[in-house]
Amino acid sequence: MARPWRGIIAEYGDRLPHVENVVTLNEGGTPLVHAPHLDALTGATVYVKVEGANPTGSFKDRGMTMAISRVVDEGVTLVAAASTGNTSASAAAYAVRAGIGCAVILPAGKIAAGKLAQAIVHGATLVAVDGNFDDCLRIVRGLTDSYPVALVNSINPYRLQGQKTAAFEVVDVLGDAPDIHVLPVGNAGNITAYWMGYSEYAGRRTSAAFEDSAGRLAPVASRVPRMWGVQAEGAAPLVKGVPVEHPETVATAIRIGNPASWGYAIEARDSSGGWIESVTDAQILDTQAMLAAKVGVFVEPASAASVAGLVQAAGRGLVPEGATIVCTVTGNGLKDTATALGSHIVEPTVIAPTVEAAVQALGL
Repeated sequence: MARPWRGIIAEYGDRLPHVENVVTLNEGGTPLVHAPHLDALTGATVYVKVEGANPTGSFKDRGMTMAISRVVDEGVTLVAAASTGNTSASAAAYAVRAGIGCAVILPAGKIAAGKLAQAIVHGATLVAVDGNFDDCLRIVRGLTDSYPVALVNSINPYRLQGQKTAAFEVVDVLGDAPDIHVLPVGNAGNITAYWMGYSEYAGRRTSAAFEDSAGRLAPVASRVPRMWGVQAEGAAPLVKGVPVEHPETVATAIRIGNPASWGYAIEARDSSGGWIESVTDAQILDTQAMLAAKVGVFVEPASAASVAGLVQAAGRGLVPEGATIVCTVTGNGLKDTATALGSHIVEPTVIAPTVEAAVQALGL
C-alpha cells in the first residue's frame, strides 16, 4: 500500500524551519499535469502545477501551515491577514484547525464570492476597508506591530518557507528542475518562494532564505530554472517599475499595486535570467477558458495569467524549442465562478424523462 501524503512539514521537514506544534490539513502533493495542447502551442514540453488541489483550493495553504504552526509555538491566539481572497480562506481554515482566532482585512467589494464564503464559513472576523489591498496590508502591519496579533501575509517569512516546497515537488516528479518556470505575480511572494526552493534544491542560497539546515543539505537538482513572472496589465508595478496606485484587473488575486516581496521578486528574475511581463484581462480570460476546454484544468483568472504569459512569449518567439516548462496555476476555478461563466447561460434544455428524448437532444 502506498504511503499517504502527510503534508509539507512532514514531507520536507529537514528543509524547513523547525516548528513544535504542526498545524496541517495535509497540504501539498498537488498534481503536475502534462498539457499536450500547450506543447503544440509553444513547441515546448509544458506541465501545469495544479495548486488549486490544496485543501482550501489555492497555493496559500503551503505557507499557512508553516505560519500558523509558528504562531501556535509562540502562544499567540489571534492572526490577521490582508487579503484579496485566497489568503483569507487559507488563514481562516488553518486558524480553525489550530483553535485560534482569525481577522481578515479586505478591500470592500473586491473579493470573489467563493473566496469570501470560505472565510465566513470558517468563522473569520471580516473587516472591509474602503481602499485596495495595499491599504489593507498597511492596516494589518499597524495592528500586528502594536497588538498581540500575528501577521500571516506573505511578508511573514514562514509563509515563504512553506511555499518553496512546491519547487521541491516539481523536481521530485521531473527528476530535475525545468528549464523555465512561469508564475502569476501579485504580491510576489510565490515567485520569491519558488526561487528559494529551486535554489536550495540545487545547493544554492538566496538572500530570502532562512539561515537553517536547508542550505547545508545535499543538492537534489543539478540546475535552477529561469523564472518568468506574469502580471495583469492593470496591476503590473513590477513591469512598469513603479507602484500602481489604483490597480484594476479581473484577476482579483493579483490585483496588487505595490508588492510586499518586490525586491525578492526582482532578485528571482535577475538571478535566474528570467523576466516579468504583463498580459491583458482578455488574454487571461481566454486562457482560463482554454485551460478548461483543452487541458481539463479549471482555474481562477489569476492562475491563468501564467499560461497566458507563456502563450504570449511563444507568439513572440521567446520560448526555446523543446524546453521543459512548468506553469503554476495558483487557485481553483470554483473560487470565482461568476467571472468564469461570464455571459454563459446556465439553463440546460429540459427534456422528458425518457431515453428517446435524450437521444434526440444529443443528436444521436
